[in-house]
Amino acid sequence: MEPINRLIENNKQWAAATRERNPRFFDDLEHEQKPEFLWIGCSDSRVPGDILTGTHPGQIFVQRNIANMVIHTDLNLLSVLEYAVNNLKVEHVIVCGHYNCGGVKAAMSNQNFGIINKWVRNIKDVIRLHRDELEAITDEQGRFDRLVELNVQEQVFNLAKTSIIQQAWKNRQGPHLHGWVYGLKTGIIKPLLDMTHEDHVDPIYEFEF
Repeated sequence: MEPINRLIENNKQWAAATRERNPRFFDDLEHEQKPEFLWIGCSDSRVPGDILTGTHPGQIFVQRNIANMVIHTDLNLLSVLEYAVNNLKVEHVIVCGHYNCGGVKAAMSNQNFGIINKWVRNIKDVIRLHRDELEAITDEQGRFDRLVELNVQEQVFNLAKTSIIQQAWKNRQGPHLHGWVYGLKTGIIKPLLDMTHEDHVDPIYEFEF
């Protein structure tokens, strides 16, 4: 069987098995979604948020890109964020990176990756911000791992800098922001940081509402 046809067959089997377990599953899912979480993750095929967290269709709203970035000129990301926060009223926004991330590794080099250069330049900014800490790590893998963590941290901070999050914090004291890193070797998620409406970014980023 051709690989693409195998996907269609897998879908049929999944739909049948799901309907057998819960005959109303698709009827209920068709009319409304009420996800509690927005997942901003890496596009890496090894890091599917629903499988890692044991959740089902309808429970997580998802946005994925190379190296789980929150970039303020990314209209795709901002549109997803606004819809999730203001329409779906998610309670949690998760930025989940992963160790051995190819996008982060690309940012650590001076290699020319073509159009990808424009994307990973944002990770190079993270390197510049944390240069002293990173250069103090003599082990290359350790430095790589730490940059993955710092990148997640900065993307959570970038979320907090948006007017979308700040206005939601003012209006409903939510959502909570979370930074996680997934270990490809272990299958375990490592929580790094949390932010709520009680936390503050640098005042230069704060909006008046």
